[in-house]
Amino acid sequence: MKISIICFTLTGQQTGEKLKKALEEQEHAVSLYTKSKYIPESIKESTKQWAGKQFESADGIIFIGATGIAVRSIAPYVASKKTDPAVLVTDECGKFVISLLSGHLGGANELALQAAEALHAVPIVTTATDLEGKFAVDVFAKKNNCHIFRMKEAKEVSAALLAGEKVGFYSEFPWEGELPDGLVNCCGLRDENWISENEPGTNVQNDNQIKSASDLFPKVGIAVTIHKNCTPFLSTTHVVPQAVALGMGCRKNKEAQAVEKAAFTCLEENQIYPQAVACLASIDIKKEEPGLLALAEKMGIPFETFSSEELLAVKGEFTASSFVSRTVGVDNVCERSAIKAAQDRICLNTGRIPERNQTKPGTRRGGEHCRLIQRKQAADGVTAALVLADWRIHFE
Repeated sequence: MKISIICFTLTGQQTGEKLKKALEEQEHAVSLYTKSKYIPESIKESTKQWAGKQFESADGIIFIGATGIAVRSIAPYVASKKTDPAVLVTDECGKFVISLLSGHLGGANELALQAAEALHAVPIVTTATDLEGKFAVDVFAKKNNCHIFRMKEAKEVSAALLAGEKVGFYSEFPWEGELPDGLVNCCGLRDENWISENEPGTNVQNDNQIKSASDLFPKVGIAVTIHKNCTPFLSTTHVVPQAVALGMGCRKNKEAQAVEKAAFTCLEENQIYPQAVACLASIDIKKEEPGLLALAEKMGIPFETFSSEELLAVKGEFTASSFVSRTVGVDNVCERSAIKAAQDRICLNTGRIPERNQTKPGTRRGGEHCRLIQRKQAADGVTAALVLADWRIHFE
């Protein structure tokens, strides 16, 4: 995390330096600021102005001082639990560390525990799921590098678990580890299915043992999905992994608007979240193509390119074009490049796109079992295809 610390006294500065050193040892990037006329090189701007800048650039902010200073400083900038940075407060003597804002998605709770350990302080965490030891869907999404949608429904998940109710779990992907307490495996089921009262998660045929899904199927649940229209529960929280590779080709200097339209049309027709796309892929002669570069920038994803030789080596049945083959040396660009990117570049257990040859030990690629979920679509000089990587979830 990129962390900014601010202190207001000489004692606070000593605490800040100790905390900075400890967090840097945990591979955080830490900057320490001071705001005091008694400390040289203190910031000149107001604490509120400083906080505004940190909200735009930092992943975490730590105030060493009174909680009131922190609250008043960040108040104008608090926007959403999906975008706000983690905010912590510790007293100048380092006795207590408070997780103040973005405990789950922002990582403030976890950071508070790290900071408290470094200072030998008492961590103050107030989120109910943490206090009760319950599953937190937003933490689960963050640790699996997933986006979370339908935040109102996510609150219902937490409320149900805290009330002792069962919450449904549906996933389009396999997982490693055990389902947490409170979650019911509903994979393979839809509302029209009949399910056993004694064996939730299985289809049965005995009329004496079944009830309608409306009676037994959890009303509140989580769906790990790439699809907007996946709603197995009356109240469904979507956890969306970055597990899709978007392969594209286009005529030289094709307008960016046409490239963008082709990409989003392809996604919309398949009801796939744009946020599920992990990377854009094409052939290497397109690595400087303005329209493709603009699309990757807009979507906030890497643009991966491969040589014709690399694409020719990809196994499978593809929508071949003799014209494309004569032009670039391979019979299909969009399908082959998407497959190649999904196999080689999407990490199996994180969805992240690492630098080439920089995958951490124990991290696997997207595997040989990725599949085309949308074959080549061609329109207005642009082609697009979608490939789903062999991705999976991890429960700790």
